[in-house]
Amino acid sequence: MRNPSLPEQEYDEWCRCQFAMLRQKIEPYAVEMTMPCPYGLPRTARFAQALFERLTDRQLEILFAAGYRRNGNSFYTMRCWDCRACLPIRLRVDRFRPNRSQRRALRRNQDLCVSLDELQLDLDHLELCDLFLQTRYPREQNRAHGYYGEFFCNNIADTRQLQFRLGERLLGSSIIDIGRNFMNAVYFYFDPNEARRSLGVFNILSLIDLCQRDGIDYLYLGYYIAETRAMRYKAAFRPHQLFVDERWVDGGE
Repeated sequence: MRNPSLPEQEYDEWCRCQFAMLRQKIEPYAVEMTMPCPYGLPRTARFAQALFERLTDRQLEILFAAGYRRNGNSFYTMRCWDCRACLPIRLRVDRFRPNRSQRRALRRNQDLCVSLDELQLDLDHLELCDLFLQTRYPREQNRAHGYYGEFFCNNIADTRQLQFRLGERLLGSSIIDIGRNFMNAVYFYFDPNEARRSLGVFNILSLIDLCQRDGIDYLYLGYYIAETRAMRYKAAFRPHQLFVDERWVDGGE
């Protein structure tokens, strides 16, 4: 087992070596698929996906460090023919320093109760998730039951829910995978009527705080996509790293 205090270059090299061995095992089971770009770009998306019955904490860590994303019991990576817009982004949380705008988001939300809980499928969460999806991404099949059943719930990761409440009222819920030395931000939904609070920013700040509290070095934030407004704000968290040509490179100080 690796030492979590390894210098970053050594850690990334360790992950690359481990992934090279893991890749030989999973590649025969990977299925390549195409679909319209899920992020709204006018292109055809192509990705490779493999379904798993179980994965160890170490295997999960290696896959996230290799730029893979989780969807239900599957891991996938983008392999689009003529597009490299989707760049995995991560934070080394001990280096993060909030900017002025992020500090304002912290102050705006000091009245919220933030709690880490088991993944819950109840009326509060389903109604809020449906409201968010129908307001932000109104498509016929975009429903909370589908997101929970096919995307959030799984048997391969320790998946939790970070809840944001004002009194008894649920304002937001962050779905996260937690490991010994990683946290993976799966999805965040919130009350669209509370946009002034900058809950998306406050969510990431809360995840950073949780990582720092638990001694987790790396927070994976999914994809940074410069052309998509909903995915672009992640780059404001600095310093961050982007996964380019199978290596993590500094994306901004």
